Amino acid sequence: MAKRPSKVDRQGVTVPSSFGFPEFTAPNVWPAEASLPGFQVAFEELCTLIIDAAVLVARACDQYAVAHIKNYEPGYLEHVVKSSLITKARLLHYFPPAASSGSRHATNIDPRTPVSTARDHDSWCATHIDHGCLTGLTSAIYVDEAAHPPQIPASDPTKPPSTVPALPFLPSAPDPDTGLYIHARDSTVTKVSIPPNCLAFQTGEALQVITGGKFRAVPHFVRAGGAVKDATRVSRNTLAV
Repeated sequence: MAKRPSKVDRQGVTVPSSFGFPEFTAPNVWPAEASLPGFQVAFEELCTLIIDAAVLVARACDQYAVAHIKNYEPGYLEHVVKSSLITKARLLHYFPPAASSGSRHATNIDPRTPVSTARDHDSWCATHIDHGCLTGLTSAIYVDEAAHPPQIPASDPTKPPSTVPALPFLPSAPDPDTGLYIHARDSTVTKVSIPPNCLAFQTGEALQVITGGKFRAVPHFVRAGGAVKDATRVSRNTLAV
């Protein structure tokens, strides 16, 4: 997981060791440029864009909170998002499901499904809530790794490193049941599909505490698909900040 680049890496700002949480304050560790050319620059640019968008989302949350929460400090969440030195970025790769997990086609989850039953479907990522205030999410990219193995081409030592060519990706998941699901306050389950070239934001546990429950942490999970075309190995890839 990487921390916010604009404040930690580029400006050399460090968090005091007395903070007491080295897992949140240790420096970022990047792959060598020769091993994965262009990765750090592209990663930092996308993370910065997501955080900048999160500032606008936080501003809207603050406006709601001021109107509905007694003694709420105006601009509080926007300040937290702008000034945090421990923002975490998770570049998530969901490995292609084992063949046995695709032996039968998954059935659609009924929106009225109780939480306990819906958890049986969290085959790619178990049901959980995020502990921060806001989480920014990119739309998922699905790659058939059987047709396009995720390998870095051998570099030519006589030439400077360039960016790694992008893998061809699928227009959508082969199984329509695949993807991100959330639990509403009434325990209904809803699939969330983020359109290409769009961002989504979900609320976390810290924001629930800050607002006394006016905003709730959203339980969510990721579901792998059922049976797909023979010889395909479909992975899911996304970035959460």
